[in-house]
Amino acid sequence: MNAPPHSDRGPRRFGWPQRVFSQVLLMQLAIITGVTVLVTGLFLAPLSAQLDDEAMRRALAIAQSTAAQPGIAEDLRTTEPSALGPVQSAAEEIRRSTGAEYVVVMDRRGVRWSHPEADRIGEVVSTDPGDALRGREVMEIDSGTLGRSARGKVPLRGPGDEVVGAVSVGIEYDSVRARLLGAIPGLLAYAGTALAVGALAAYLISRRLQRQTHDLAFSDISALLTEREAMLHSIREGVLALDGTGRIRLLNDEAQRLLGLGPEAAGRPLEEVLDPGRTVDVLAGRVVGDDLLAVQGSRVLLANRMETDDGGAVVTLRDRTELEHLGRELDSTTGLIDALRAQDHEHANRLHTLLGLLELEMHEDAMEFVTEVVGVHRATAEQVTEKVRDPLLAALLVGKTTVAAERGVSLRLAPGTLLPDRVVDPRGLVTVVGNLVDNATDAAAGSQDARIEVGLRAEGRTVELRVRDSGPGIAPEQHASIFTEGWSTKDLPAHGKRGLGLPLVRRLAERQGGSVTVSGADGGGAVFTVVLPEALGAASPTTGGKQ
Repeated sequence: MNAPPHSDRGPRRFGWPQRVFSQVLLMQLAIITGVTVLVTGLFLAPLSAQLDDEAMRRALAIAQSTAAQPGIAEDLRTTEPSALGPVQSAAEEIRRSTGAEYVVVMDRRGVRWSHPEADRIGEVVSTDPGDALRGREVMEIDSGTLGRSARGKVPLRGPGDEVVGAVSVGIEYDSVRARLLGAIPGLLAYAGTALAVGALAAYLISRRLQRQTHDLAFSDISALLTEREAMLHSIREGVLALDGTGRIRLLNDEAQRLLGLGPEAAGRPLEEVLDPGRTVDVLAGRVVGDDLLAVQGSRVLLANRMETDDGGAVVTLRDRTELEHLGRELDSTTGLIDALRAQDHEHANRLHTLLGLLELEMHEDAMEFVTEVVGVHRATAEQVTEKVRDPLLAALLVGKTTVAAERGVSLRLAPGTLLPDRVVDPRGLVTVVGNLVDNATDAAAGSQDARIEVGLRAEGRTVELRVRDSGPGIAPEQHASIFTEGWSTKDLPAHGKRGLGLPLVRRLAERQGGSVTVSGADGGGAVFTVVLPEALGAASPTTGGKQ
């Protein structure tokens, strides 16, 4: 995963580049250039219209000022059009002082009384003056005898506000165009600067992208994503990825199976899709370590968490349920072997005792000894089976009694113990009793007057199990911790992990709507109480509900 799947570094060929860095840089440069050209064009278009309007308004203002001269209307009425006439002199003076291209004064017939080219005086104007002679002011861009110009035309009024002619002023259009062209270099300079800054920013962003994508091509990234999806969904190990806020980025098929989640869990917070507990704490990183144990439903999981650079994490999950079952079967087999070994050892001692009595010809004592031994074992078995009617559970308690005795611990049933043969889940109850008795044996072994008391009481369909030992007990501040996965005070067994017995007891109890609690016992030791509300089936009509 450190190198792209196709590191094609062959001879460079012309064409569209393959690397993400190059493609993004070219696309950004194209976008920046296009935007710069567009903005420049959008700025120039209204600038040209603005300059035209400004020139026309200037021409109109000059025409209005000329028409306001008091002597021009009177001279138009009292003199003849002439190159040396007063109208021509006044108009030329205004033209030179304002910089206009022309100032033309005409009568109502459209005959010029003034013009920059004196030989055109007395001729009819080249453009229609009708609007101005009808008393309206006009602004326009038009072409005449002097070429294209920005024009302003106003009526010339005499005494009594009577229109006696018109004044037309033109601003040379080339000067307007020159102003526009003069503005372009500065505008291009600004646009070029913006383009250069944009290109530099695009280059820096692309370089950062190049580092983050390891200079891969888009085809390489697509191949990596395809391979990642195939790998994640094909491996038989759960993979869960979290972002920096604790939301699920992705989870493969195995993780969905192990955690009991669906594809819709992606994108949601971890605490929203899983119940609070050790599993969430392990996945979220609140519990740290390697090969952390967690229990999700009926599954025993082994979790490892690795932080990522962006503040998230990747968690791998392995299913240890079968392995844990094998380990517990190994523990059960070991316990059975211990029980058989204890019985063998005890049986050998009894045979040696019996042989000695026979060799000493103490036949009556030998008979009494055999009768006593057989009676004790029979009494123990009969006592258990009389009070515990379920055969699996009775066999478990008889075997645990022998193992406890080998370790110097006396195991007995509590007064009032009575369990009918109507257990719905015998194997589950055997697991609960076996775990609690094993823990009690470990705790009581080596203590003074070591003993374990197991009580089973049925009320309706509810079973209450109480296991009491004479061990050192459990500190009150640890009463909640002992039901946490991975918590244990014992040395590691052969299969490598402890701290699952009591959590499994709690899970089995809660699955049936029950509970498990721990408290201190009078005189020392601990008392574990398990309540299973639906542990027994309904009484059959033949028994009449009797125990």
